[in-house]
Amino acid sequence: MAGTNSLRKLFSDSIIYGLSSIVGRFLNYLLVPLYTYTLVSSGNYGIVTNFYAYTALLLVLLTFGMETTFFYFANKHKENYQKVFSTALYMVGAVSAFFILAVNTFIHPISNAVGYGDHPEYIRIMSIIVGFDAFQAILFSFLRFKGRAWKFASLKLLFIVLNISLNLIVFLAVPHLTISHPQMVEWYSPERQVYYIFLINLLCTVPITIGFLPELRYMRNGVDFTLVRQMLRYTWPLLLLGLAGILNQVADKICYRFIMPGDEGDKQLGIYGACAKIAMIMAMITQAFRYAYEPFVFGSGKGKESKESQAVVMKYFIMFTLLAFLAVVAFMDILKFIIAEKYWDGLRVVPIVMMAEIFMGIYFNLSFWYKLIAKTWWGAILSGIGCVVLIAINFIFVPEYGYMACAWGGFFGYGVCMTLSYFIGQHYNPVNYPMKAIGGYFVLSLALFAAMTAIPFENMWLSMAIKSILLVVYIATVLYNERNLVNKVFAKLKIRKK
Repeated sequence: MAGTNSLRKLFSDSIIYGLSSIVGRFLNYLLVPLYTYTLVSSGNYGIVTNFYAYTALLLVLLTFGMETTFFYFANKHKENYQKVFSTALYMVGAVSAFFILAVNTFIHPISNAVGYGDHPEYIRIMSIIVGFDAFQAILFSFLRFKGRAWKFASLKLLFIVLNISLNLIVFLAVPHLTISHPQMVEWYSPERQVYYIFLINLLCTVPITIGFLPELRYMRNGVDFTLVRQMLRYTWPLLLLGLAGILNQVADKICYRFIMPGDEGDKQLGIYGACAKIAMIMAMITQAFRYAYEPFVFGSGKGKESKESQAVVMKYFIMFTLLAFLAVVAFMDILKFIIAEKYWDGLRVVPIVMMAEIFMGIYFNLSFWYKLIAKTWWGAILSGIGCVVLIAINFIFVPEYGYMACAWGGFFGYGVCMTLSYFIGQHYNPVNYPMKAIGGYFVLSLALFAAMTAIPFENMWLSMAIKSILLVVYIATVLYNERNLVNKVFAKLKIRKK
C-alpha cells in the first residue's frame, strides 16, 4: 500500500510540475502577439529577443548546475538535507550578489561591449532579474525535493499572471489613457517600451522571493565548507553540459547583433525572434513529452524491456511531432496572425526551426544512453560540437542571408548532435530503433510538406482545405500502419465501457 501511495504521489506531482511549466510557457506565449502588435518597431522586439537570450545563458552560469547538485547531495545526506540546502543557497546567492555588484560597478564598459551603450539601464535591470532568478532556482529545487508541488506551481503561475497583467496594462490600457487622460500617465513614452518590458519583469521577479520566506529560514544553518568542496567537484561537469546545451538554443540570438549591428540588425532579429516563437509550439510538445518520458526511462533501467520501450516510444514521438509539424504548416494562414503583419516576411523560418526542434527532441531521447551508463560528459561533447556548427553557420552566412542562416544553423546544429548521438550510442548502449518505419514517416511528412508549400491557390480557405486533406493523408497512413496499437486501444475502451 505504501508503495502504491508513493507511485500515486509521484504521478500526481509530475502532472502538477509538468502542467505548471507547460501552462506557464503557453501563457507567456500570449505576450508574443501583444509585443508584435504594440511595439513601435520590430527592432524593439529584436532587443527583447537578444536580452532574453543573454538571460538564459547567464542563468545557467549563475546556477552552475547547483540545482541537480543539490538534489544529489540532499538525497545522499537525507539526515542533514537542511545543511545541504543552506550551503547550496549561500553558494548561488553569493555568486548572484557578486554578479549584480560587478555588472553595476562596470555598467558602462559592459553596456558598450554588448552594444547598449545608450541604454545602460537595460543592463542594470536585467542583471538584477538574472540574479534573483538564479537564487530562486535553488528555492524552487528545494520545493521539489520536499514534494511541495502545489506551492511550486502556485509561485510559478503567480509570476506569470502578474507579468501578463502588468504588460496588458502598460501596452494596451496606458496608450488609450494617453489620449483620454494624459495627466494620469505622464510617465509613459512609446520610445521607452523596451525599458517597460524589462521593468515589469523585475517588478514581478523580486516579490516572488517573499513567497519563499519559510524556506529562507533554513539559511540559519550556515555553510558547510567541506560540503562546498564536494559540491563544486560534482557540479562543474554539469555546468559545462548546461552551457553547451543552452548555447545551442541562444547563441544565434546573441551573436546576431555582433554580426549585423545597428537598427537593421535589431529589426531582422525581431522578425526572426517573433516567427521562431510560432515554432515554439513544437518546444512545448517536446517539453510535455520530456516530463513524462524521463522518469519512465530512469525507472526502467538498462534491461531488454527498457530498450524495447525506448525504441517504441521514439517512433511514437517522431510520429506525433511530425503530425504537429504538418499541422502548423497546414494552418499557417491562421497561425500567422499570432504576430503582426510587419513580421510575416520571416514566416519561412518556421518549418526550419520546427524541424530543428524535432531534431532536438530526438537528440534528447537518444541522450539517455550516456545518462544510463553514467557517461554524461558525452552530453557536453556532443552539445559542444552542435554549438560550434551553429555558430560557424551564423558567422559565415548571416552577413549574406540574414536570419535565414540562424534557422539553418539550428537545423544543422541539432542535426549533427542527433546523428552523432545515435551512432555513438549504438556503440555503447545499442537500442534497436525501428529505423525503417521512422524513415518512412520522415519521407512521407517531407513529401506532404513539399506539396503543401507548392499549393498555388491565393484563396486562403481553399488553400487550407487542400492542406487539411494532405494532413488527413498523413494521419490515415499512421493509423493504418499502427492499426495493431489502435485496435488494442479500442479494445481497452470497450472493456472499460462494459
